[in-house]
Amino acid sequence: MNLSDDLRKSDELLAHLTAKGMEPVTTEHPPVFTVEEARKLRGQIDGVHTKNLFLRDAKRNYFLLVTDEDAIVDLNALARKIGARGRLSFGSLEALLELLEVQPGSVSLLAACNDTAVRVTVVLDERILSGRVINCHPLTNTRTTSLSQENAIAFLRSSGHDPIVVSLGADGDI
Repeated sequence: MNLSDDLRKSDELLAHLTAKGMEPVTTEHPPVFTVEEARKLRGQIDGVHTKNLFLRDAKRNYFLLVTDEDAIVDLNALARKIGARGRLSFGSLEALLELLEVQPGSVSLLAACNDTAVRVTVVLDERILSGRVINCHPLTNTRTTSLSQENAIAFLRSSGHDPIVVSLGADGDI
């Protein structure tokens, strides 16, 4: 996959969101691969900024955790909360490309559109739902798209992903 493919897919996703009345607002920026890079390069974008972890359990069940960019996640505690079978670990690059069809650094709740077989369980930290606007990458790490909380949930449900909502605690720790 190259950048022009990523941007084409991103354009198609943004057009779909617009056609569904979800009113995405998208900001272009240089590529970002980490939360720290995103903070430096994204500029002023209001709302909750997300951190996304692509995870798997011992039985190769896959999860996408979407949390606040400042959250610290205890994978063992998270595994118990979401009913994972065995320990959680990070999913492989191969699984990420196969299931969500995005490159590292571009993972977000919007990648659920590529999981048509619904093999990935989306897990939302309730803290991101406390904000009015959720910011995420639209299949490329050169853009940040802002959606209302309601439209982000509606998007997930329309893609067949009814998210699990968990509490990571007041300080971001599970």
